[in-house]
Amino acid sequence: MKILYLLLMLLMTNGCTNEMAMRTSIKNTPSTQSFQDVWREVTSDPLDKLPQNIVTFGKLFTFTKDIILRDAQRTLKDRRDIIEPFDKLAHPNGICLKGIWEIHKDNPYSGYFREDSKALIIVRASTALSKTKRGDIRAFGFAGKLFPSSKPTQPNKEHTANFFAIDDLGGTDALHYTDVSMTNEPSVTTTSEVVKNIFYALKIAKAFASSDSHSGIRQLYEISELGEKSKSQIITPKWIKISAQKGQTVETKDFRDEFKFLKGQKIVFDIAVTSKEVNKQKEWQAIGTITFDASVVSNTCDHRLHFHHPVWRDDLRYE
Repeated sequence: MKILYLLLMLLMTNGCTNEMAMRTSIKNTPSTQSFQDVWREVTSDPLDKLPQNIVTFGKLFTFTKDIILRDAQRTLKDRRDIIEPFDKLAHPNGICLKGIWEIHKDNPYSGYFREDSKALIIVRASTALSKTKRGDIRAFGFAGKLFPSSKPTQPNKEHTANFFAIDDLGGTDALHYTDVSMTNEPSVTTTSEVVKNIFYALKIAKAFASSDSHSGIRQLYEISELGEKSKSQIITPKWIKISAQKGQTVETKDFRDEFKFLKGQKIVFDIAVTSKEVNKQKEWQAIGTITFDASVVSNTCDHRLHFHHPVWRDDLRYE
């Protein structure tokens, strides 16, 4: 049961990849690419047909290379937004969304959690493993990349801030992506989909656990430090919750079709955060919104857009 628990935890690693052509040196210097530069890359190779990328055990290693271990380590080190082509091994099927991150309410947190913060954001909405259609057991993922500006052409002087949320690591039978709430420390349910892919997920779990001992939760300090010149006053929420506002349901078989935008159409998600928990119940505070106005299913979205995973830190100040 302990191994199965670790297995489920590791399904959260959206960026875990099998890279086809990785450079020998890892790049950690801040990119000068603007939001527009990155979004242009993401939309440069759209796909007319929704891909159905399938997870296979053979993608994880060869006789001479432990590919998944190498890639698990890279996701913790590489801060680039666009990298060489790769396969996402945990969340292979996704759709990329363009939007605005806005914080409307006062709260104790720093960086781009501060009231009146506004930033451009690229999100990859995805499902774990191979299932994408209604009626399947699906674990919905939400990987966000915040740019420290509301001006699309402004070159970055900092790294983008990456964060991750998921609804349930084992998946649920939710009918729509917009039905669920996703957090950075998601629920864990043992489902048939996990059991069916037990050996695949065990290999991922072993690799990532050896690289990061806190894989069940993704810290949020990249957002609370973004835009802050002094790191001495950083305050970070322990948890974030992302959920779609009511009344935006689209009836469709594949979750990616829920994000087909007509002219002038938008989809809004609420941002809630907290560091307080009473009797195992989190005291969520709604602080802002993410408003999406464009989407794309593309080769770059599934095979080149990279989300850095923050390394676990014990020195964070929560309130």
